[in-house]
Amino acid sequence: MSSVSYAFLDNAPVIPVIAIQKMEHAVPLAEALIAGGIMNLEVTLRTEHALKAITLIRDQVNGANVGVGTVCNATEFDAAVDAGANFVVSPGQSDALFERALLTNIPFLPGAVTATEVMAAKEAGFNVLKFFPASTSGGAAAIKAFAGPFADLQFVPTGGINLDNAGSYLSLSNVRAVGGSWLTPADAIQNGQWEHITQIAREASQLGA
Repeated sequence: MSSVSYAFLDNAPVIPVIAIQKMEHAVPLAEALIAGGIMNLEVTLRTEHALKAITLIRDQVNGANVGVGTVCNATEFDAAVDAGANFVVSPGQSDALFERALLTNIPFLPGAVTATEVMAAKEAGFNVLKFFPASTSGGAAAIKAFAGPFADLQFVPTGGINLDNAGSYLSLSNVRAVGGSWLTPADAIQNGQWEHITQIAREASQLGA
């Protein structure tokens, strides 16, 4: 198994999935989330500003543990590392991603939702996996079932998770944290409602307590 530490996942129960549409939103959004007790921030590569936003947050926001999401190949992994990512998340997995991640000391969460995918990630040396898309892949019941054959593995489910159902995932012994976009509603970001986002983050930070 990889010797990389995933202890950062214990700092907060939820990782917000963040899509930065405008660069000027990056720092105040990160500050609002941290003010609410959410320290691990996953900036998705779905927008053109993602990599620059990661560097900006890393350099300007105290306490931010900023990672990169939607990393689908080794080139994107390298770009995430160059931008200063503290952790890397993929919706899936590949041998190239496994190999690239193992050359670094950066925590990598490969995606897996089937027993075969879980076994492949475990064999490659990873014991903390992203479970995506959670809600359409069996949800909390599927992850609970994995605790039998894969007792030494942990999961970070994302996809269809919100304030109402996050608790059902976090109550499982093999769920380390959950990810979700409900902490960063697009209208609140667009309107600069940072206090509202802090309140959402505060509620999320209390989940699983």
